[in-house]
Amino acid sequence: MTAPPRREQPAPIIAREGWPIVAGFVIGWLVLSNATWYLAGPVGGWTAWGVGLLLVAWCVWFFRDPARRLPADPEAVICPADGRVVIVDEAPPPAELGLGPAPMRRVCIFMNVFNVHVNRCPTEGRVEKIAYRPGAFFNASFDKASDLNERSSMLVRLPDGRAMVVVQIAGLVARRIVCRVKEGAVLSGGERYGLIRFGSRVDVYLPEGAKPAVRVGDVTAAGETIIAHLGCVKEGEACS
Repeated sequence: MTAPPRREQPAPIIAREGWPIVAGFVIGWLVLSNATWYLAGPVGGWTAWGVGLLLVAWCVWFFRDPARRLPADPEAVICPADGRVVIVDEAPPPAELGLGPAPMRRVCIFMNVFNVHVNRCPTEGRVEKIAYRPGAFFNASFDKASDLNERSSMLVRLPDGRAMVVVQIAGLVARRIVCRVKEGAVLSGGERYGLIRFGSRVDVYLPEGAKPAVRVGDVTAAGETIIAHLGCVKEGEACS
């Protein structure tokens, strides 16, 4: 398997999943501000206009999809999400992927409602399995969100055969997980593959031998921050 080279792909400045929502905000803003102007006069109308404009601006800001400078280092595991590192530990991967109970090193990134919510694949590889599991909508910064919240798990098989898992987890407000790719797709490191609406979390279960490069509290940028280095594995033992 040969993955595409690590190269930023052109994309609309607003993620396509956000277009109908932004349009709805704009229509609602115009209708409500005009209706308020008619019912409450100029003061109420201008107030509604200003509040509506702020909401439209926030919606556009939420669905923004800026270009990023991808790390050139082929050993870099790229952060899949903007946000803040909330957990660095070891944990079993999602059971629905069938990888067994053995723990893997894990890095969890929490996204608030002001972060970019477009998600990116951390490394080159082939999408071997995608599994969706319904669940609850606890605050995504809580550790229990990994087990109890709604999630979409993606198993990526690296060119050297190692497994990496990326999990999109819904949060307290998030109600929509979008995974754009299908099983069998070959992704490059940093390539866009999905989005979660309105506050959520992404967990990365690192390949065997990979070493985390971030700590709890670190602020991350999707497509730019290096969260780990792949390292290597020889005869069942990790090597640097």
